[in-house]
Amino acid sequence: MQTITATNTSRLPGAATSIVMRGLAAPPRRPEAETVRPVGVPRVLAKGDELFAEGDPADFFYRVVDGAVRTYKLLSDGRRQIDAFHLAGDIFGLETGRTHRFSADAVGDATVVAFRRCRLDALSDSDAALGRQVVSSMMRSLERAQDHMLLLGRKTAQEKVASFLLDMAERMSGDGHFELPMQRSDIADHLGLTIETVSRTLTQFAREGVIELAAASRSVVLRNKAALQRLNA
Repeated sequence: MQTITATNTSRLPGAATSIVMRGLAAPPRRPEAETVRPVGVPRVLAKGDELFAEGDPADFFYRVVDGAVRTYKLLSDGRRQIDAFHLAGDIFGLETGRTHRFSADAVGDATVVAFRRCRLDALSDSDAALGRQVVSSMMRSLERAQDHMLLLGRKTAQEKVASFLLDMAERMSGDGHFELPMQRSDIADHLGLTIETVSRTLTQFAREGVIELAAASRSVVLRNKAALQRLNA
């Protein structure tokens, strides 16, 4: 993989060139001696573009700006276990060791910002808000990992899908209406189910009026959140 630097916008295979982050106005020009170097490098990824592979040096960590990124492991028999889906605002890829324990690629078109791991302390000192965001995001990731472990080991298919829908609704919308960025095969690989079981369970929920599924789309409306919460209890 190519090395990312703060001044180099070399991209991953299939990715577009770096962009200016949305909502950030260009700063006023300063004398050369006062110019501040950017702390993160924006990366544009197309669907399926690999951000890093398991075993790659963990020299960078990432924040999602737009879209979604999945982290996963490929098992020895070729099966895929998706560890997590990282959505806008999430920070991921920060490892305790020297290499990445999972692979990561874009679920669809996505934009991330890459930060040098070795500069984490300096970044936190110069940008207190970013430092707090890193800590908060890591705590949420730990909580979701613990919930995911329980989900895989102890929950039924209905309970797994209910937990997943509630989590997506909380992270993506406040009104229970959201567009799933991932396919059902991704959901299956995340929940430890077959795609047939995921589809059957979603159809059952829709038939019972618990959710509403728009035809030929990934739009989901939670019609009876209380029923899902009972399954998730």
